[in-house]
This record gives sequence, C-alpha cells and structure tokens, in this order.
Amino acid sequence: MIHKFWCICVVLIAVAAASSENKILGEVELQGASKVERDSGVWVDGQYLGYLKELKGDKKILLLPGEHDIVVRQDGYEDFQTRVNLQPAEKQTVTVKMAKDLRFKMPSVYSEVKLAVNPNRAAVFVDDLFVGHASEFDGLVHSLLVAPGHRKITISLPGYQTFQTEVDLAPKQKFRLRTDLLKAPGSVATSASN
Repeated sequence: MIHKFWCICVVLIAVAAASSENKILGEVELQGASKVERDSGVWVDGQYLGYLKELKGDKKILLLPGEHDIVVRQDGYEDFQTRVNLQPAEKQTVTVKMAKDLRFKMPSVYSEVKLAVNPNRAAVFVDDLFVGHASEFDGLVHSLLVAPGHRKITISLPGYQTFQTEVDLAPKQKFRLRTDLLKAPGSVATSASN
C-alpha cells in the first residue's frame, strides 16, 4: 500500500514538472501549403532543426520566451525569414510561403549524386548551400543534380556528428555516397521515420 502511494506521488510530481515546463516555454508551429514548403529545412537562431513537415508532435518547436529568428530554406527558392517574439506558454503559428529564386539556374551539364544516409532525415549541403534532406536523393528515381567539378558535401542533423566529404565530379558522372551518421557524444538522439 505504501509502495503504491509513493509510485502515485512520483507520477504526480513528473506530471506537475512537465506541465510547469510548458508554462515557461513557448511553441512555434510552422505551416506550409505545398510540398515545397513542407520539405524545406528549418533553422531557429542559426541551428538546423529538421524539415518543416517533421517538426510537430514530439518534435514540435519549443523555445524559451524572447525573440527568435526563423529561416526556412529550399534549393531553388529564396529563404523565408521571420522573427517571432514568444511569451511564456504562448503558441504562435507561422505560415511559410516559399518564393522561387529567379537567379537559380540548373546547369546545362550536370553530375548525379545519389545518397544513402542513415538517418535519412539529415540536411544535405553542397558547397555550404542547403539542397534538401537525404531521403530526397535516394532510391531509383531520386538523385541530386549538381554542376560538375570540385564539390563539398556536408550532411548534418542535430544530435549527430556532421559528415563532410569533398568529391571531384566529371560531367554526367553518377556518384553514390553512403554513410551512417554517428551520434554526437552525450547525445540522446533518436531516429524517426517519415
């Protein structure tokens, strides 16, 4: 009987702690109308969090009160940028609308890069420019088209060590890159399915 009493007390304390935490943090919910927005990468205060469609549920964006810069990026589109000022326990919804970057031009001759990355939700950068997440560039019909030449490929995900490599690609070359990201020391990162 006393054991059950202590178990119930521990559960109630944990629930109270969780609800008090929610009274401090604010939440930002990002909404996008099209696949372009939903597959775009999200940065908060310069830190990559993931792509828009996955940042909900247990991956929702919870932030300390105050001002925060939000940037949403997609290859071939202008960055969507906004600043939010959160109050404790406040929830703000931000509608993301990506606009085509008229300066973006596909190369007339290109190389093809296929990625097999675990976890496949990691962000992919070519020459320090965000191009998408790894799952977009794997499979039979999906690949990353880049201009031939020397390219730096970076794969990054919070909770994991960043992977970087440099490749020299010939015109029309097909290149396959496989890697398993290593968990960062002291991290409790988990992999998620789409």
